[in-house]
Amino acid sequence: QVQLVESGGGRVPPGGSLKLSCARSGRTFNPYAVAWFRQVPGKDREFIAAITLIGGATYYEDSMKGRFTISRDNAKSSVYLEMHSVRPEDTAVYFCAAPPTGQATKNPNDYSYWGQGTQVTVSS
Repeated sequence: QVQLVESGGGRVPPGGSLKLSCARSGRTFNPYAVAWFRQVPGKDREFIAAITLIGGATYYEDSMKGRFTISRDNAKSSVYLEMHSVRPEDTAVYFCAAPPTGQATKNPNDYSYWGQGTQVTVSS
């Protein structure tokens, strides 16, 4: 059974940092890439970043560059999202996702596998 599980969410004060984890499981689940998205109520899922699992190439939404860092640890079957200098507008549910084929896009409709999400709240 293919599964993605996010963790690490919570409440963080403005200007703080947080590291989210995405653990994948499934005996033959070796996707081409894993991406992070976020969503607030009433809005579409927003692409943050993606990373290829072989090679580690990274792709960021332009507005996310500099404050967000995506990384991977294939030995732990995990992908991470480090968030720095967080702002109240970063408050959202954060999801990791994997595509069914060998491409990583910004379109959430191109991803077949999703985790359940982890809530991040930026508040003092």
